[in-house]
Amino acid sequence: MRISGFLLVVCYFILSVASAYASDEKFFKLIRGSWSGPGEIVAGKYKGTKFVCTFGGDSVKPKSGMEVDGSCRVGVFNQPMNAEITKTAGAYIGKFLDGAKGDGMDVTGGRYTDSRLVVDIKRKDLDGIMVANLTNPNRLNVTISVKHQGKLIPVIGMSLNRKSDAIVTGSVN
Repeated sequence: MRISGFLLVVCYFILSVASAYASDEKFFKLIRGSWSGPGEIVAGKYKGTKFVCTFGGDSVKPKSGMEVDGSCRVGVFNQPMNAEITKTAGAYIGKFLDGAKGDGMDVTGGRYTDSRLVVDIKRKDLDGIMVANLTNPNRLNVTISVKHQGKLIPVIGMSLNRKSDAIVTGSVN
């Protein structure tokens, strides 16, 4: 998979999961809005590659989950992204880009605990997980790991900050 495609897939996962809240449904509501921030590939062929992503997320109605739109930039290259992740019958399912049958990845499961939500990801022979932590209402930290020889190896780290609109104040004379 191209590096830009992999980065896009990873970035989709970022807005779809998090932790430190009583329920995943509450979490999905709390991460609505705009987010941006830097990330880096920390292992593998592209180790040291830095990127910046910007996302907008909204709830999937009437289901529990997220729809994500945005883009990631590596150097001068910018690619649009989209994803949908839903929770049905207690399981997480979804796809990024056009799913594992195309250039993207599938969400094949996940589990939520008091402190985090771990989402299982799959693309052909690649299996892994994405763990996200909403450390406060304005900061989302994400780690993507892939399975290699029976071990999970972290490959991507990212920190997103909530973007807020500038508030313009003034008076009319």
